[in-house]
Amino acid sequence: MSTDPVLTALLVEDDARLAALTAEYLGGHGVVVTCAADGVTGLAEALRTSYDVVLLDLMLPGKDGRDVCRELRNHSDVPILVLTARGEEADRVLGLELGADDYVSKPFSARELVMRVKAVLRRTQPSPVPQETLAFDGLVLDPVAREAHLDDEPVRLTVKEFDLLYFLAANPRQVFSRSQLMASVWGYEAALDTGTLTVHIRRLRSKIERDPAQPRHLETVWGVGYRFAP
Repeated sequence: MSTDPVLTALLVEDDARLAALTAEYLGGHGVVVTCAADGVTGLAEALRTSYDVVLLDLMLPGKDGRDVCRELRNHSDVPILVLTARGEEADRVLGLELGADDYVSKPFSARELVMRVKAVLRRTQPSPVPQETLAFDGLVLDPVAREAHLDDEPVRLTVKEFDLLYFLAANPRQVFSRSQLMASVWGYEAALDTGTLTVHIRRLRSKIERDPAQPRHLETVWGVGYRFAP
């Protein structure tokens, strides 16, 4: 008998056929899916019930997916995977700016969606190695409580913002390429699509750097990637 944990997902998608096919495929990979066909219903359900991940279409009736993402992130740190039409780069970036953890472009393959969902949900698995609290120049990262403080003031980070910052801070001065960070933090290679990483670095700098235009901690190593300078 399988001992894998049951994972739950809320799919907010107004295309009934796509929602049914997606729910069926994810169900075959250990994810129990609840569907909502509009933004108002989806937001209410996401706030009422605890899910492991929310799959959110941006083009929704009732309440736009962008508004749903913004309001949900203000009340919950549940991982949000945005579903966008292919080519709508501005929408993808905006979804990430509003607090989404990742995005999948339509039309997406069922295999890719499962890969992205599993990658997002890896954060729920207990770490085999105890993680220690990190402190640098007034910045404190507590991996157990998943809390960040700067000069004793709380810093609100999304799930992936915390994961990315902690990973870099736990490996100070080490330079990581974009693909290495995507693989280590998001759980998959994305050599041709690193927009997610770029947005998360920018958001982190706006939250933890005293001067985001001249970052002291989250440094860009041109032509290579990023590093954390303690």
